[in-house]
Amino acid sequence: MSSNFRILHCLRAPVGGLFRHVHDLALGQAELGAEVGIVCDSSTGNEASDVALSRLADNCSLGVTRIAMSRTPHLSDWRVYRKIAKLGRTLNVDVLHGHGAKGGAYARLAGRGLRKKNTKVVYTPHGGVVHYAPSSLSGKLYFAIERKLAPLTDGFIFESMFAGNRYAELVGRPKCPARVVYNGLQRHEFYESLLADDAADFVFVGELRKLKGVDVLLHALAALRKVSPARAIIVGSGPDEKYFKRLSHKLGLGSQVTFSGPQPARTAFVRGRCVVIPSRAESLPYILLEAAAAQMPIVATNVGGIPEMIGDIPIALVPPGDVDALAAQLGGFMADPRPYLRRAAELQKHVADVFSTEMMTREVVDFYISDLGAGLHKLPEDEA
Repeated sequence: MSSNFRILHCLRAPVGGLFRHVHDLALGQAELGAEVGIVCDSSTGNEASDVALSRLADNCSLGVTRIAMSRTPHLSDWRVYRKIAKLGRTLNVDVLHGHGAKGGAYARLAGRGLRKKNTKVVYTPHGGVVHYAPSSLSGKLYFAIERKLAPLTDGFIFESMFAGNRYAELVGRPKCPARVVYNGLQRHEFYESLLADDAADFVFVGELRKLKGVDVLLHALAALRKVSPARAIIVGSGPDEKYFKRLSHKLGLGSQVTFSGPQPARTAFVRGRCVVIPSRAESLPYILLEAAAAQMPIVATNVGGIPEMIGDIPIALVPPGDVDALAAQLGGFMADPRPYLRRAAELQKHVADVFSTEMMTREVVDFYISDLGAGLHKLPEDEA
């Protein structure tokens, strides 16, 4: 890669799996010799994201720029995308890569003028828009926006086959180059997790909202109580946290379920013997990758890209929203965890072979250059 190859990543909130992906991708691209920058929201974040943004600022030569961004469509969006366009021109970027629905919209609007200067505009939805129901007003609005922005897109990168197929179904098949590039983990993230002496039977790690199925987990634990009472730790925070706590109390789970607040996944895994991912919808959840890398037994739903992540490992996935099926899987682990432990070891090896940060980074950069021709105008004619 040319040492003056310049990439600007645009996203809204520097939290969660989307930010984790951008963080790792940006650092990997910087290690390959690219000049990389980040532009994101200034009003969202936490202590962990502050540390991660500081790391990016130290390693990415184009720096970290923070601008106040609204989560939903807002009049301020016009001002924001113009600032991003100005930043892109100032930095003379070869690639403007938007992540998530809002980051993707900003990047594509900002890229209208930049494309005339050979900047390639890339969009990775990261699930987001594909989780809306086609019949909902929100879905109709966001799908219409996506169709309007499609001609401003030079390339799509989807993090799973599911996301690519779902986007084509709901919005339309991209008319520009598109590629599936799986998220990845770094080598040091593969290990065998140790358990605390007082570890609960199950642990959930993620955002506390109904999409993640925490209510389904609580109902399953209540159903299981009649046969084999189990303890669970709920790790995370989110908009439906109060609702889940009230539901837990209503179901009489006060002594069985603990809400511990946000913690790093590695810390959370120590506190439970089996990771539960009861989501109603997902794309390619990092929490499953992290659990697999820690050789944790898992119980997960059959949604999004999860079957792609499991591969040929014989892990029975649960239908989303099915309390009885989830309770049966939890009960199976309680009765005999050994098959779950064996499959966890197999899944760890599979994830290590297929989902690496190094492969993810090289695939994305190859897409920029080979599929889109980004940066080739900078090379002498005999190299281009």
